[in-house]
Amino acid sequence: MKEINKNEDSSEQVVKSVAQAEQILEQEEALKKSPIDEVTTGAAPAAAPKGAGRRRGGERERKAAPKKSSLTDSGLIEKVVSINRVSKTTKGGTRLAFSALVVVGDAKGKVGYGLGKAGEVATAIKKALNAARKAMIVIPRRGTTITHEILGECGSASVLLKPASEGTGVIASGAVRAVCDGAGITNILTKCHKSNNPINVVKATFDGLSRLKIYIEK
Repeated sequence: MKEINKNEDSSEQVVKSVAQAEQILEQEEALKKSPIDEVTTGAAPAAAPKGAGRRRGGERERKAAPKKSSLTDSGLIEKVVSINRVSKTTKGGTRLAFSALVVVGDAKGKVGYGLGKAGEVATAIKKALNAARKAMIVIPRRGTTITHEILGECGSASVLLKPASEGTGVIASGAVRAVCDGAGITNILTKCHKSNNPINVVKATFDGLSRLKIYIEK
């Protein structure tokens, strides 16, 4: 039997965290926009004047980077919760892939999550984003918090969600915080019990939020 040797994906060596995955997506978007900008302008960038960017002591001036907006061009908040490296053992060898968990919301009560898997991190995130946009649900809210206390469960994970007063903020872990930010909930108290698996925690959070009752003011 011949052994099948497969080159490891370059993204396997580079991507080690969620932040690096987001940087890869930003670089791809910049590459897509850069040729368009060159064609529209049709002129090379002007050369910087001599001495610009330096101070008297030879130190260069540090320009503050512009703050990145959490909203995308489509008006939705997209957050990558976790990226896992998965493998499948077959007769020909081991196949490596990446799975991405993404939360998408409009900060006005609609939020959804998606799980995508592919050989590259960027492709897995794009698949997860498409799945999250199709699975968005409406969350009942009371101002900037939820309507009442509830417990969401998924497998061995359970998440307690409690309404909070104005100014409390989002007291939650990374997975629950991403869901709350996407739904536009800015004041809430949460607590994860038993399992801390991000996938089960997100599913348990959606289980609790989807069973909330609508508050009607009298």
